[in-house]
Amino acid sequence: MRPLKEIFISPHPEGGIVALRLKIAPRLWGRPISLPNLKDVVSLLCTVIGITFISGVCYLTLCQARPIFAYEGNNDILAQTTPNAAARLSFKAKPQTLTKEQIEENEYYRWKTHTDFKYKGKLVSYPTRGIIHVKMTKWVNNRPVKINIVEINQKANSSLTVKPKTAAPVYLNSKASIRNIANVENSIIAINGGYFKPQTGVPLGTLVIDKNVLTGPIYNRVALGINPDNTFSMDKSTIDITIKGKKTTVKADNINQPRMLSTYTIVYTDKWGKFTPPAPKYGMSVSIKDGEIINFNYGSIEIPNGGFAIVGPKQNIEQLLGEKNIKMDIKFPDAFKDSEHIIGGGPYLVKNGEMYVDIAEQKFGAINGKNPRSAIGYTQNNELIIVTVDGREEASVGMTLWEISRLMKDLGCVYAMNLDGGGSSVIYVKGKIENSPAYKEGIAISNAIVVNENQNVEVASN
Repeated sequence: MRPLKEIFISPHPEGGIVALRLKIAPRLWGRPISLPNLKDVVSLLCTVIGITFISGVCYLTLCQARPIFAYEGNNDILAQTTPNAAARLSFKAKPQTLTKEQIEENEYYRWKTHTDFKYKGKLVSYPTRGIIHVKMTKWVNNRPVKINIVEINQKANSSLTVKPKTAAPVYLNSKASIRNIANVENSIIAINGGYFKPQTGVPLGTLVIDKNVLTGPIYNRVALGINPDNTFSMDKSTIDITIKGKKTTVKADNINQPRMLSTYTIVYTDKWGKFTPPAPKYGMSVSIKDGEIINFNYGSIEIPNGGFAIVGPKQNIEQLLGEKNIKMDIKFPDAFKDSEHIIGGGPYLVKNGEMYVDIAEQKFGAINGKNPRSAIGYTQNNELIIVTVDGREEASVGMTLWEISRLMKDLGCVYAMNLDGGGSSVIYVKGKIENSPAYKEGIAISNAIVVNENQNVEVASN
């Protein structure tokens, strides 16, 4: 490398542009170096600083300018200055509108992938699109338990419907096998429902079908609400019944339920039967149809078709005598305000995604041993899960309420409740009883929860 001999700045001979000239000394290494003139060094530094400043100004100007493409900047600013410019320059693709069939197909693929992993290694079958049936044996404290699980996804098959069903269409005091209940509508799935009075078959607890209130709650036990948008809700079930005339308002304690206290005022509809139970001591009964009192007495009374009767303490009932345009209003908690169907059970098994068994609060102290069980719950994605557990035999010892609570939580339920169990516990899948109840086909029950698939049948025109 040769040392610098001279450095200076001079005008370019052709354009007047400042140029840097270097002269290289022709001598060899080791010779003294001639330092540049101080004036020339200052000129060089000024030139460098000037170029840097101008470059910075240009850079900031470009950064603050509007972007060339709308997707590189803010479309809102562009739209304010030139209303149609954002639409012309934006390259953002429009969202694709999926058909109902495409949405169901996507959901089915997601759910099928999920359940394949969830029930890997288990014995599974698919009774129809959107339903999976799983059979398994689980060991609890080194004892075997046979379990049937059915998971239903209505978003993967919108033709599926879930609803409670009574043993007979006319009166509540009826019982039938679960097969007979399922066969009425050719149901794909059926599981025993809520509790009932063994002697008569009248449901004990809330039962609403197609917004028709059949029975009210007992001990404010938990209930499942089935909503028209294929979602579910679960909460303690209370009831608010008001009978109003022009001048009088009477509060009733329940509807179509056995009397628990002599002070209760109970409403009975024609679903109860032809006659009410006897009035309590110092009590009274009235029958009402089309807003008018058509009869009253101090014992049992005939229930008019399409009307109802009220039975309770005399001081409550006699206020209605002489009233016109009598109407009955029934309200449930907000959790069920949109529900088409409600079915009671209890106790809770899962609440807010956590195990929760309120045995004492719902007055279920007598059922907390290892028993055959039925349960129902739903996931965060509103997949309905129903379960039966066989019990009271060597091959399957049953579960306690806390054990089935753990099972329902492990299956992904955010809410779940116990259904009637013991001899009533039975599950029906596409024409077959899949569990092993104590009695073949299971005992006669009062009500069930059924899953149907509605097929669109085209009628040929002539």
